Order: sequence, then C-alpha cells, then structure tokens
Amino acid sequence: MSGEMRGLDVLAVGESLGLVMPDTVGRLAHTRGARIGFGGAESNVAIGVSRLGGTAGWAGRLGADGLGDLIARELRAEAVQVHAVVDPEAATAVMIKERPRTGATRVTYYRSVQAGSRLTEADIPDGLIENSRILHLTGITAGLGERPLSALHRLIDRAQAAGTTVSFDVNHRPSLWQHGRDAADAYRTLIRRSDIVFAGDDEARLVTGKDDASEQRDALRDLGPACVVIKLGERGAVASEGASVVSRPAVRVDVVDTVGAGDAFVAGWLSETIAGADLETRTQTAVICGALACTTEGDWEAAPTRADITALGAGDADPVQR
Repeated sequence: MSGEMRGLDVLAVGESLGLVMPDTVGRLAHTRGARIGFGGAESNVAIGVSRLGGTAGWAGRLGADGLGDLIARELRAEAVQVHAVVDPEAATAVMIKERPRTGATRVTYYRSVQAGSRLTEADIPDGLIENSRILHLTGITAGLGERPLSALHRLIDRAQAAGTTVSFDVNHRPSLWQHGRDAADAYRTLIRRSDIVFAGDDEARLVTGKDDASEQRDALRDLGPACVVIKLGERGAVASEGASVVSRPAVRVDVVDTVGAGDAFVAGWLSETIAGADLETRTQTAVICGALACTTEGDWEAAPTRADITALGAGDADPVQR
C-alpha cells in the first residue's frame, strides 16, 4: 500500500490499465510502432478533479510490474494521491487502442484475471473513504466479477456510515457481462445506494427499459439517487435534482478522440459539486470538460484545467500564445 492518507475531495476506486496505442492509423497487424501509457475510468476522473483544483485520490490494485509502476508514477505527477495494493500474483491489466481508420477507434481489453479484477474491500485502508467528501465508483468494477462487485457494496457501506457522498457512473462495458451475469440488475442495485448517478442515454435505456430521455431520468430518480445526470454525447446533457431539471447542449469542438470524454464530464461535475455550485453550473462545466477531452488523443491527457475552460469561453482569442 502506498500514499500518504489525508482528507480528499474525491476518492475514485477501481481499475487502471496499461495502454498500448499504435502510432499510426491502420490495422494493428500492419503497425510496427506504438506508445505506452495508461487509462481507466476512475483514475481518469481523479486526474480531472485534480486538474480543476480539487484534491483527488485513486485506490485499486496494480501488478508488480512496469505498467503498475508507470500508472502510480503518472498519477502522482498529476497530484493524485495513490493508494495501490501491489499484487504479486497478477499483472496489471492492459488495453490496446487501435485506429483502424481515421475517426474510428477500437479498444481490446486484457483484464479478466489481472490485478484490478481482484479488488477487495480490504484493499482500501480504514479512514480513506471516511475522510473523503465523495466516493466515486463505476459499473466497470461491477463487471469485473463477483468479488469486485461485492467490494463496491462494502465500500458503499463505509461511505454511508461516514456520511460520504457516493457517486456512481454506470459506464457499461458489454464485454464484461457474460456467462449469464445480469448487468442491468447489478446497476440498479448500485444506483439505489448512490447519491449521484451518471449514465449515457444508452446506459439509461439498459437500466430503465425506457427510450424517452425524460422517462429515463424519472425512472432513475425513482430508484433513489438525489441527483441523476444523463450524458447525451454530441447532444449535451440533462440533469435532475429535487424539483430542478437542467438541459445543456454540447460544446462544439474539433473531435480527435472521444475516449475519456465521459470521465472528464464526471470530473467537471464533481469539481463543481465540491465547490457548492448550482445545478446549472455543474451541468455546464461538465459539458465543457467533456468536449475539451475530445480534442487530443489519450484517455486523460486532454482533461482540462480551469484556465482551459476560461480559454474556451474566450472564443475569438488568438490561438497562438506567446
């Protein structure tokens, strides 16, 4: 276990993976060069919160290998507090992100028996959740197996006992839900225990069985969370809290890579939540962060700072800074 424990604005718990990305567009079979990096929904959110001025931590399991070392080192470089159990028996998971043609991305995962899929409640030290304002979890961890799914519920138990807000992003990955496991039922159970819930419209459809956005929103709220946010991609987002409903259109940018946009969106939302912002401000900042995350390649590299958000609002400013 590594990392100095201190109170955090957001603690994100889940799997981080090594990333292999060919350096040219085309079929992987014909690629000879590649870059090494990392990604993972929860660590992406932690980086996003940190860049926006919040105190953020990531906790999970890594292999005793170079990719695990890279992930911990890069997270610390982004001012994210790291609490990583180093697993001597399982390697760090890996994803390969290829671009078979311009504008298209295909991601292949190697994770089912790797370190991140062996997460347990005991991996998260006492006091870490209890001293955090928000605990952020995703459906990816739930999909990794019954052991990590059980761990999520134990972590939520601890958060609820301590008065820590629980944030849950559905983040559905169909390839993780095989062999008769019911993703929608698992998500509904987690949503019932969460305070803030994020879902894409397709994920909301999976969970609620509804096609209409307003019906999806209401059905998710009926499960119990105080706040529901539906991410609509290029159509923006809609959020509901109490009697208030806010809808915001997407911000137009030149899209390079959409991977990680949803995580940047969540980071923007949670950062404004920490700041005590109203529903409209939280939604607007989240939409801007999601848009800016699409402007370069990588899972987290384009996660914006407050200065980036201000610069986007400037609009006609000189694109060359001297």
